[in-house]
Amino acid sequence: SVHLPEPRVGLVLGVFEKEGEEDGLHLTEAAAGFDQTLSGKLSELLKISGPALKQGKSRVFYGIHKDFPCVAVVGLGKNNEGVCGKENWDTSKENIRQAVSAGCRLLQDLEVNHVEVDACGDAQSAAEGAALGLFHYDQLKSKKKTKVTTQLHGSADSASWEKGVAYAEGQNLARLLMEAPANHITPTAFANTIEEKLGPHAERVTINKRSQSWIEEQQMGAFLSVSRGSEEPPVFLELHYNGSPDSKQAPLLLVGKGITFDSGGISLKPSPSMDAMRADMGGAATVCASIVTAAALKLPVNIIGLAPLCENMPSGKATKPGDVVRAKNGKTIQVDNTDAEGRLVLADALCYGHTFNPRAIVNVATLTGAMDVALGSAATGVFTNSDWLWEQLHKASVVTGDRVWRMPLFQHYTRQVTDCQLADLNNIGKYSRSGGACTAAAFLREFVTAPHWAHLDIAGVMSNKDEVPYLRKGMSGRPTRTLVEFAAGLAHDS
Repeated sequence: SVHLPEPRVGLVLGVFEKEGEEDGLHLTEAAAGFDQTLSGKLSELLKISGPALKQGKSRVFYGIHKDFPCVAVVGLGKNNEGVCGKENWDTSKENIRQAVSAGCRLLQDLEVNHVEVDACGDAQSAAEGAALGLFHYDQLKSKKKTKVTTQLHGSADSASWEKGVAYAEGQNLARLLMEAPANHITPTAFANTIEEKLGPHAERVTINKRSQSWIEEQQMGAFLSVSRGSEEPPVFLELHYNGSPDSKQAPLLLVGKGITFDSGGISLKPSPSMDAMRADMGGAATVCASIVTAAALKLPVNIIGLAPLCENMPSGKATKPGDVVRAKNGKTIQVDNTDAEGRLVLADALCYGHTFNPRAIVNVATLTGAMDVALGSAATGVFTNSDWLWEQLHKASVVTGDRVWRMPLFQHYTRQVTDCQLADLNNIGKYSRSGGACTAAAFLREFVTAPHWAHLDIAGVMSNKDEVPYLRKGMSGRPTRTLVEFAAGLAHDS
């Protein structure tokens, strides 16, 4: 019997469907070059090994090239599909991400530990597909998946490949933080992790890890009302990325909800799926990861990131339903449901953020179950007072394929939170449970005076089952890449 060497190096190549031909295939430039070196062997194998590869499907060939014992060929769908108005994304880019991800995973399952990847006409999307598709949280497992390194096959567009790797690594950092158990990622551990990730960019980044005494000095009574039930001390994480050559350029302000575990407090959540509330700091994770990515890419823009970090726990010290607390701007809040805590920590962070006179404010939060009911995992819900800001966010999301959808900010919802028996505001809607995501947005608007503000409710996109094919099951890290692309767009326009 012939003893073949263990396959360690692999190659992922793409093929397009030929227009108007049911079973026709059109090789990418890299695949055609590879085929030529094999005197047409790849084309021949594709013809005889089964039906034509449809979009997202893959096939592996062994031993056809001395340098690559395993070659995965992936279907990219139709060539040059471009932006789809109905789906609100660039279909070609999404097809590449999905196909490359499938090919890389197939080789990972074969214990190939180094993979070269065809650019497939868009090196950035290919890099994103590879890095996002291979991510798997197994830090705490004894048996781990094969660690795979990737590189661009050829040098067609190495700058775009590196950009795609940076975008994907940013999202993977958010996934890492969101997936980790709450006893591993406490408020303090979260802040330390981000500080470590920003270490290589120290000359352009300032980090302040604000303690409980500082939070008290700032009179952030809403934030403190959430953290007081926990044994873990709260941290107010403040990041300044100074990337613009113009030091006077007004910063982009990103604010992320950082509840590292949400039990609901005294308004205790039901036990099923409560473990998923380790990811209730998804807003802080995506915001901080996007700043790490902006720093890695040296984006010429100034960004300030704020993350109020704490646990929401029940105890003898915890805020009780019906208690009244005072936010940083002096407004009093009747806390009728301690499980509507995200809006409380964000309220004080938004008040503080206005002191930096930002050009735009974007807050990100896994805020409401109602958002998940409304849109599911299809898109992040965006509530904004600014058409300009909406257009910037939407434009970015079309490029990344990580969609956003504009939601209403009706005055009707404001009445729900301002008609309050004991205080200026109530932290839940008084008349009905309907439109819960809209009511939460209306509450946050009470703490915003800036003309360009957007609230991103990411509760529906927090985790992935199989909705996004190039993300495995687990916490998604969405919409980190959209935030980075949005910041890059602002840098370009300034």
